[in-house]
Amino acid sequence: MARIESKVRDLVGSDTDMRAAVETVLERADDGEVEWADVRDELTSGQWGRLIEKGVLVDGDEGFRLADVAATRAGLEDDSSSGSSSSSSSTSSADTGDSSWSKYDKGAAVVTVGLFLGYSVAEVRNVIGGVMDVALGPLAELLPFYAVVMVLALATGLYSTLLQANLMDMDKMAVYQERMKDIQKRQKDARERGDDAELEKIQEEQMEAMGDQMGMFKEQFRPMVWIMFLTIPVFLWMYWAIGVGGANAQPHVTLEPLVLPMVGEVAWKDGVVGPMQAWIVWYFLCSMGFTQIIRKGLNIDMTPSTA
Repeated sequence: MARIESKVRDLVGSDTDMRAAVETVLERADDGEVEWADVRDELTSGQWGRLIEKGVLVDGDEGFRLADVAATRAGLEDDSSSGSSSSSSSTSSADTGDSSWSKYDKGAAVVTVGLFLGYSVAEVRNVIGGVMDVALGPLAELLPFYAVVMVLALATGLYSTLLQANLMDMDKMAVYQERMKDIQKRQKDARERGDDAELEKIQEEQMEAMGDQMGMFKEQFRPMVWIMFLTIPVFLWMYWAIGVGGANAQPHVTLEPLVLPMVGEVAWKDGVVGPMQAWIVWYFLCSMGFTQIIRKGLNIDMTPSTA
């Protein structure tokens, strides 16, 4: 792969220590397969993370594997002319490829910001509520409203879990966390030794790692954009159906008293937990319960593993 070769050249050209790191990975890879435990004595977690971020290392059967061994070796060759000419182009292509936010993600973020207006602007809420009622109205006629909320909580819990599992790169998150732990450990050891030179080097590495913090934030927030994009219209429909928002707001569905655990019978718009009304408490109780069941049932772990 020419792309892998150019990425390796770019890594080696921008950081001389990366040459030794790549050589170590090549040396210790078994049929292209390599694990962090195999190289942790020679590589920093930051170097390991950069190899994963650039796509030089990809998911393997038991850990990671080199995406292309031959291209990786070729990228280490000292060819200054081709290296300098490909460096700028590979940098731009790598930067573009590493950006996890597509134009659709950004578009969803813009629309989501607009949807927030529905919480404060009655006209927007009524329009969205009326549109959503085309799909959800028949469900409200078929089931009592407490069951409708349960169905909506189940649906939102399901797609929220699937979006987080598919849009959030847990391997990359684990690399970010592992790198920060490694920096903190080495910083603590250097302080105990009184090694000022090492501390200064680690502080520079910390500054570089600030970009990782932004990367972690982007990884975490990307699925949240899509979750809000899909969930806010559902919430606005419930606002509209129950008649929340303004003294003149009227319910558009038949509402029987709701019975909540440890509270008893309440009206849907009664305050139950501080200012939180009964309907939203019921939704969150259902949503949290269904989400846990879905994650257990689908065996989805949302915690990055740094093992």
